[in-house]
Amino acid sequence: MATGKIGVTTENIFPVIKKFLYSDHEIFLRELVSNAIDASQKLRTLATFGDFKGELGKLQVEVKVDKEAGTLTVSDRGIGMDSADIDRYINQIAFSGAEEFLAKYKDTANSIIGHFGLGFYSAFMVSKKVVIRSLSYKEGVKGVEWSCDGSPEYEMKEIEKSDRGTDVILYIDDDSKEFLENERIVALLKKYCRFLPLPVVCGKEQEWKDGKMTDTDRDLVVNATEPLWTRKPSDLTDEDYLRFYRELMPGQEDPMFWIHLNVDYPFTLTGILYFPKVKNEIELQRNRIQLYCNQVYVTDQVEGVVPEFMTLMQGVIDSPDIPLNVSRSYLQADSQVKKISSYISKKVAEKLDKMFAADRKGFEEKWDSISIFIIYGMLTDEKFYEAAKKFFLFKTTDGKYYTLDEYRALVEAEQTDREGSVVYLYSTDPAAQYSYIEGARDKGYSVLEMTGQLDNHLLAMFESKLEKTRFVRVDSDIPERLIPKEDLKNAGLDALQLDIATNLFRSALPAVGDSQFVVSFEAVSAAAAPATVTQNEYMRRMKDMAAMQPGAGAFFASMPDSYSLVVNTDQAVVKEEIDKAVAALTDKVKPGLDSIAELDSKLGETRSRISDKEIQADEKKRLEDEAADIEKKIADTRAENEKAVAEYAASAPRVGQIIDLALLRANLLKGEAMKAFISRSIELL
Repeated sequence: MATGKIGVTTENIFPVIKKFLYSDHEIFLRELVSNAIDASQKLRTLATFGDFKGELGKLQVEVKVDKEAGTLTVSDRGIGMDSADIDRYINQIAFSGAEEFLAKYKDTANSIIGHFGLGFYSAFMVSKKVVIRSLSYKEGVKGVEWSCDGSPEYEMKEIEKSDRGTDVILYIDDDSKEFLENERIVALLKKYCRFLPLPVVCGKEQEWKDGKMTDTDRDLVVNATEPLWTRKPSDLTDEDYLRFYRELMPGQEDPMFWIHLNVDYPFTLTGILYFPKVKNEIELQRNRIQLYCNQVYVTDQVEGVVPEFMTLMQGVIDSPDIPLNVSRSYLQADSQVKKISSYISKKVAEKLDKMFAADRKGFEEKWDSISIFIIYGMLTDEKFYEAAKKFFLFKTTDGKYYTLDEYRALVEAEQTDREGSVVYLYSTDPAAQYSYIEGARDKGYSVLEMTGQLDNHLLAMFESKLEKTRFVRVDSDIPERLIPKEDLKNAGLDALQLDIATNLFRSALPAVGDSQFVVSFEAVSAAAAPATVTQNEYMRRMKDMAAMQPGAGAFFASMPDSYSLVVNTDQAVVKEEIDKAVAALTDKVKPGLDSIAELDSKLGETRSRISDKEIQADEKKRLEDEAADIEKKIADTRAENEKAVAEYAASAPRVGQIIDLALLRANLLKGEAMKAFISRSIELL
């Protein structure tokens, strides 16, 4: 028997630290099974080169749970080790056997998984003791047993072992007893090892017999050794791809289409990415792409490996150029990983472009489901944006689809404003904004349907990239001002009429939450609606974006909604109601307005004197008191005028009806205000 200390030197201590990148203790099983697969693959490679002339026999990995003994054993019939191998590859931490082997057999040993030599030591995360029993494939060597309790001390001795290969026996810690449950081990093997290239056996298959599940004599093989992505696309049918998808994503609706990735230069990458059907954007979930390294599961946290927008897709990616022991910072910094990400983005763009060119009608039918992927890609990946410009589609409210160039050609003549900008009108809710859409159509305008949660960001991006282009929501103004081509006619109201009319309509406005309204008057046309509620495009867009980004844009998010009530003075009923109000209120309101004008003039003079730098302190104080008194008189007079107008408005039901119709059109009439509108409508009938 030999004893000794495991070699840890300054040259190889840093890779040991990488062991702590493992976030879950369960990862040890993946590492040990991967090592066993490596040992078997090495033997197969040696046989191919003629360096091993014996019988390969049945190459598989077996995992056994012995709950009574408290052990978990991983066995293989691979290359095995002698005492020199153990001294070199186990006792010297981070000396990777795979690295040396790859250097010698680099042209054919393309499925050797290990890179760091640390995988074996992950066993100590769950074990109080680890034993290796191994017999090398070399002729005339003795079996060897190595054991260690997790300290730098180990024991190694010769043993009798009849079969080539290695058994790694883990004596499970008391706080890791979950790994002595067969069901738990099978579940982990299916998670991490379900696509390994050699059979992985764990116990026996079971069947229902005599009222309970009973072991059969058939080995339970937990993995598929030839997953779909390792095969040639030309050998596969649509049903093959769909069957594989159902295995990966059980219970999911079949995907719309898929992309089979297969490249061997300047890096090796295979995989299949699926575009899932999306009923609504709330259903979108990340972490549905599984990352593999030579068929060994690594993670489903693929940010950095695939472009950000592709994390909304589903499927698998397999690359030996991404090591098993990775951290997010490693992925973000590694140049090879960045090349892989760019390649995937390019392949996805090429696939979509081919689909669009080959079957535009079919592409349009898929658009509502795939647009979220494409839009997200255009927003987050500049190269993808450049490629996607050819197949991105605008959808109009009448259900037609246009490319960017097609749509600009369609609307440029009618929808160019007086500043030379092409105005793209859009709706975020065609049902709620129906009357606004119809008003725009009556003017000969086209309206886009932009109902997605990313569309606010999309139109902002287009405004920055498309020359002389503006996006305006269809309910942000009256149709005549959506695309200003000339100045509107003056509303035709003098100062007295404007003051009475403004207070008349403002006092009749019902409360709409904490929303604020600005009342304005425009001579639109006799045929247009008597009043229209609009919302400022910039403020609404800022609030929408703030709502999507909690914590960001808090200033806009906290502001009340702001609307404009635009009253059409060309409309007959509006004219009549304003004329009646002016006739009834002039004698009451005009003296107050005249008084306010005089007080305003006096206030201006007083403030001018206060600003004189030569004024004495006591005189300045007297003037400030005088100014405050004038301001109070103005406020009181204005309040008296507003009160008089409000009392009149209470007896003018048609004014309230004009306002409520505008609020109803904007989907803002609710609750008590809706009840009052219905009652008034019945009375007016």
